Amino acid sequence: MSIRARMTLWYAVVLLASILLITVLSLQEFHERHRASRSVRGMEEIVEIVLWISIPAAVLSIGGGWWLMRKALAPLAALTQAAEGINERNLSEQLPRTRNGDELDRLTEVLNRMNARLNDSFTRIREFTLHASHELKTPLTILSGETEMMLRDESLPPALREHGASQLEELRRLARIVDGLTLLAKADAGLILLARAPVRLDELVREIFADAQILAQACGIQVELAACEEMTVSGDAHRLRQLLLNLADNAVKYNRTQGSITLSLRRSGPAAELVITNTGPGIPPEVVPRVFDRFFRGDGARAGDMEGCGLGLSIAQWIVSAHNGIIKIESEPLKLTTVTARLPLDTE
Repeated sequence: MSIRARMTLWYAVVLLASILLITVLSLQEFHERHRASRSVRGMEEIVEIVLWISIPAAVLSIGGGWWLMRKALAPLAALTQAAEGINERNLSEQLPRTRNGDELDRLTEVLNRMNARLNDSFTRIREFTLHASHELKTPLTILSGETEMMLRDESLPPALREHGASQLEELRRLARIVDGLTLLAKADAGLILLARAPVRLDELVREIFADAQILAQACGIQVELAACEEMTVSGDAHRLRQLLLNLADNAVKYNRTQGSITLSLRRSGPAAELVITNTGPGIPPEVVPRVFDRFFRGDGARAGDMEGCGLGLSIAQWIVSAHNGIIKIESEPLKLTTVTARLPLDTE
C-alpha cells in the first residue's frame, strides 16, 4: 500500500471515529436533558443532524484530505520515478529538487551527494581497470614471445618443452582475460565507438555455425542450424561476430559429451531473434540472474576443467546493449539451456 493510501486511510479512520464519538456524546446529552419529557421530536432532530450534516462533512473532509495528501506527496512520487532511472551509467545526473528547503528537498540533496560519491568510486574503478589491463599487456607480450622463442629450440629437453607449452597456454589465457577487461573498461568509459552499417546477420550466423562445428567436433557434440532467415541489422560486423562466437563457444564448453547445440535465426516482429540451445548440465534458477556478472562462473564451471574467466557473457551483453537489443538466458537443469538475443532490424 502506498504512503498516500495509507495516510488517507488513517485520516478517514480518525475522522469517522471523531464523528462517531461526537454523535454518541450528543445522544447521551440529549437523553439526559429529555429523559423526563421523552421527546420524540428531539431524537428526530439528532438523527437529521447526523444524516444531513455529519455524513456530508465526513465525505467532504475525506475527499479534501485525499486531495491535499496527493498534492503534498506528488514531489515524492516524482523523486521516486527519477531515482528509478539512476544506474551506474548516469550517476552524474542530478535528481530534481524543489528548492523550497523542506524535508523532501533535503533528502534529494543527500541522494545527489551520495550519487556523486558513487560516480566517483565507479570512475576510479574503471580508470584502475583500464590502466592496469593496459600495463599488463606489455609484460605478457614479452613473456609470451620469450616462451615461444624457447620452444623453438630443438635441443630443449621434453620435460622443459612440456612445461614451456603449459606456461605459454596460461600466458595466452591471461592475455585473453586482460583483453576482455580492457574491452569492458573502455566500454564503461564510453571510449569504444561502434561502426554503424548494414550487416547481413544470416551470413554471420552461417559462419559461426561452421566454426561451432569445428569447436564441437572434439567433444562429439552435434551442431544443427534449425533456421537462418535472411535479414539485415544495423551495427558493427566485427562486434556482432564476436557476440555470436562467444555464445557458440559457451554452448560448446558448457555442454555434455555427445550432446547437441541448435542455432536458429528468425524474424520476430521488428527484430532479429537469435536462439542458441545446448544440452549441458544447465544453470540453477538461483544462479541465472548472475550469469552476466563479470568473472562469475557457476559451481560446475569452477569445479570442472573448463577454460574461461567469466567475461564472455558480460562482453556479449555489452555488445547486444550497444546495438539496442536484449539478451536473456533460460535454463532447465540437466535438460536445455537457451540463450536468446534480439536485435532491431535495419529499416533503411
